[in-house]
Amino acid sequence: MKQPAIHAPVAHLQQHERLLRMEYAFEKEEFQRQTETMGVARKVKRGVCWYPAFAGRHYYNSLNQPALEICRSEDTDIEHNFEFGRPVCFFRQSTDGKVTYFNPIATVSYATDTRMVLIMPDMNVIQELQACDRIGVQLYFDETSYQAMFEALNDVIGACGNRLAALRDLLLGAVKSGVRELYPVRLPWLNTRQEAAVNRVLCARDVSVVHGPPGTGKTTTLVEAIYETLHREPQVLVCAQSNAAVDWISEKLVDRGVSVLRIGNPSRVNDKMLSFTYERRFESHPSYAELWSIRKAIRETQHLRRTTYQERESVRNHLSRLRDRAVRLELLINADLFNSAHVIASTLVSSNHRLLNGHRFGTLFIDEAAQALEAACWIAIRKANRVVLAGDHCQLPPTVKCYDAMRQGLGDTLMEQLVRTKPEAVSLLTTQYRMNEAIMRFSSDWFYGGQLEAALDVRQRGILDWDTPITWIDTSEMQFKETFVGESFGRINRDEARLLIDTLTDYIRRIGGQRILDERIDIGVISPYKAQVQYLRSCIKTNDTLRPYRQLLSINTVDGFQGQERDVIFISLVRANDDGQIGFLSDLRRMNVAITRARMKLVILGDAVTMNHHKFYRELLRYVKNNEEGAPF
Repeated sequence: MKQPAIHAPVAHLQQHERLLRMEYAFEKEEFQRQTETMGVARKVKRGVCWYPAFAGRHYYNSLNQPALEICRSEDTDIEHNFEFGRPVCFFRQSTDGKVTYFNPIATVSYATDTRMVLIMPDMNVIQELQACDRIGVQLYFDETSYQAMFEALNDVIGACGNRLAALRDLLLGAVKSGVRELYPVRLPWLNTRQEAAVNRVLCARDVSVVHGPPGTGKTTTLVEAIYETLHREPQVLVCAQSNAAVDWISEKLVDRGVSVLRIGNPSRVNDKMLSFTYERRFESHPSYAELWSIRKAIRETQHLRRTTYQERESVRNHLSRLRDRAVRLELLINADLFNSAHVIASTLVSSNHRLLNGHRFGTLFIDEAAQALEAACWIAIRKANRVVLAGDHCQLPPTVKCYDAMRQGLGDTLMEQLVRTKPEAVSLLTTQYRMNEAIMRFSSDWFYGGQLEAALDVRQRGILDWDTPITWIDTSEMQFKETFVGESFGRINRDEARLLIDTLTDYIRRIGGQRILDERIDIGVISPYKAQVQYLRSCIKTNDTLRPYRQLLSINTVDGFQGQERDVIFISLVRANDDGQIGFLSDLRRMNVAITRARMKLVILGDAVTMNHHKFYRELLRYVKNNEEGAPF
């Protein structure tokens, strides 16, 4: 008997699940291998470990979870990867270098450069850690995120006869997205394309995509779309792949006067960001004082000694009454918090949080959607009747570590598919407000079909008279060479880094140090490789000439500069070899991010002979040289 054909969207999701399981197995095996073979010092350099560290104070947080502060005393320029929701494990290292791991797994609540708060499984573990004079904290394999994605895919594949099934077939199939007739809103503070994008979002029955190239005001447009949607719906869900992206859109919504409830803690811990988190709102509720006192009474009562049957029964009944009252109060506080919030904001994975169980939303907004795996998007889509995606698939892609899974399409995002298959749902923003036109033009021609145009007030913006906005310093005749510094950690080119520092110092001198300080001219230094970034940071840290300007200097990877901009950007390409190998610089989306961060001046340092093997860099070099003619650096 002939088997029925598998529905095309279902077949697509089954293939995506297979590739995700490949990624899961690869990352789990890689974590195990690194845990067993990689030294502590290398883990610290990679930002996945704190050592030495020590356990500080402990307490019960507002959600009645045992929390422990962990501090590290060493001053370091290394950026770490600890953030809300990530699991961690603990270890001790003996004098002979042997590492012994503790059993418990904790979860990061929030982290700064030198301090983080962890949610612990119980108080006994805390006492054991506090008894150690120095411990290590290491990121653990994130099983929870994968399980959330597998669960979401399973739900979507099995959906039948409901809204989720309809969205699956529409987003992944050939059905055209529906629209509804609404009187267009006028938003004179937006440009024509932005206003049209907001109206298209409002009119979409099923899906809308806001495609925002660098500097085109994608966040501004998205905030207005959310604001206008809230005139028609009582509450929306706003998600993004990373905590930083959720923070950014949440902050802009709060500035717009929208009530936001942030599920999870922000990556930047300050009073403004913390003020709209669920935990801070929970402890600010009028009923929280009573709840806290009841929880305290429960803990104290549990430790009372009971000798007779009557005493045990009395205590059991008393605890039962206290717990019932605590549950009622918690439900009351949660209802008040969710009912008073217009926007619920979280990462895509955190939308699976128990707090959102049973909640449904008319509209889901996914920011930076082009950086999210498709499976992660479905975690949140399950809770919504329609979805709006915003981002730029020509910038940073999702992180996929398994080469075979990437090659077979795991990195192809839902937003990319919709741009390709549902052009009627896509709004492209074309006026950019960030860059000098010369900095913008190459990116526009290569990635966006030449459709971008610079706004009049930024078109000719610059710092110095008779200075070209974009410069390439060719290091090929200087015989600089890259060096490999460890698997997956990357490459380093120390000579190029030192030349960058010298060139930067000279450019600051040309502008005038006092002018830089007075006008707060900010400067970004970018390299695709972590090792180069760390070396550049160490060079700048020990450079006395640059000391007065350190607050205006940022040094980071391309990924670290996503969504940011600076007046001046220096890029160190690093690669310099006889074979023309450029590694992951061939992912041109990353280079698109790098070259579009600068407002007024872009300086690229790279070996032209090595980079000329790739058409993109050959054309970029030609473009830069044509722009440089007649204008000294």
